[in-house]
Amino acid sequence: MLKKIEKKYNEIFDNLKSLNEYLYNNPEIGREEIKASKAHMEILNKNGFQVQKEYINIKTAYRADYKGLKKGPKICFMAEYDALPEIGHGCGHNILGVTSVGAGIILKKLIDIYGGSVVVLGTPAEENFGAKVDMAKAGVFDDIDVAIISHPTGRCHKKSSSSQAIEALEFKFIGKSAHAAGDPYNGINALDAVIQLFNGVNCLRQQTKSTSKIHGIISKGGEAANVIPDLGVANFYVREKTTKEMKSLSEKVKNCAKGAAIATGCLLEIKNYEYTFKHLITNESLSNIYSENLIKLGVEKIEISGSDGSTDAGDVSHVCPTIHSYFPISDKELVGHSLEFAQATITKEAYRGMKEAMFAMVLTGIDLITKKDLFQKVKEEFNEMKKNN
Repeated sequence: MLKKIEKKYNEIFDNLKSLNEYLYNNPEIGREEIKASKAHMEILNKNGFQVQKEYINIKTAYRADYKGLKKGPKICFMAEYDALPEIGHGCGHNILGVTSVGAGIILKKLIDIYGGSVVVLGTPAEENFGAKVDMAKAGVFDDIDVAIISHPTGRCHKKSSSSQAIEALEFKFIGKSAHAAGDPYNGINALDAVIQLFNGVNCLRQQTKSTSKIHGIISKGGEAANVIPDLGVANFYVREKTTKEMKSLSEKVKNCAKGAAIATGCLLEIKNYEYTFKHLITNESLSNIYSENLIKLGVEKIEISGSDGSTDAGDVSHVCPTIHSYFPISDKELVGHSLEFAQATITKEAYRGMKEAMFAMVLTGIDLITKKDLFQKVKEEFNEMKKNN
């Protein structure tokens, strides 16, 4: 098996490396990944996949399918390729997407032998308007048996664990401008409302759980010191361990904003400025198969990933068995969303980690196709989770 995988990997490595470096040199932010999605689709099309562009009417999303000659599970590898403003691929989605594409191409080579089918999903904008949320709502994952993604990180492989649910809230306070010295009594200070919101949130923190995360900025607060601001805007992220707890915490933050509006006499508008992500529920049975395959490949250290971040893969995990593991792109710890992280994605260490993750993803797919007991265990765990959530 490993010889077959190694042979196919060697055949496509140069193309994968070129794709990774092309994405690195041409970073595009979420929903604007025109070059990235096109490059992904071209390599998948050349390798025999049926490719749908602008999938579910998302301009930079795609779906690539290959159905084997025999029946079997449908394995999905999720690809990301959006970058960050200013720092490019500081989250490493260039090499993440390439890893999923490579795993799909290699598994396709084996599908006709062992059965089943493979899907590579191009999922744009993980950083803000995550397409996986739209795809989950549209029923894309309803007939997927398992969904797998592996994300770059620092010095070692990490198991899939959990992620926090997140809501992105924009609070717009509308007041009335006036001369700050001449007739301030005729003004309604929207900046005061924003400051009261922050004061309310800071008081709220004492009554929140250790897993609660509330962080925000003032994005608009006036133009001149001698003019009462008639517009104040604050953007917040609210995170919690579970989606239910996050929604409860979000309501408390919204109440802080409502109180600030009443206290200052401002009108208040609340909206989501980015998508809401559900928390990730790792399928432990699936995760164990993946980790065991890493060990078979000679990986000696696999840590447990943290759960402070958020991802749209969380929404997928509520629809089908899902894992979101991590692979190393460096021999040291890296700070995510940094230039250093981006630069690490095109190093020898990165390609070594990519290869290990790719092979483990392929081997996990083959295990699910050929070992009915393992596949059944994954499904049973997911069904039990659905009963309890």
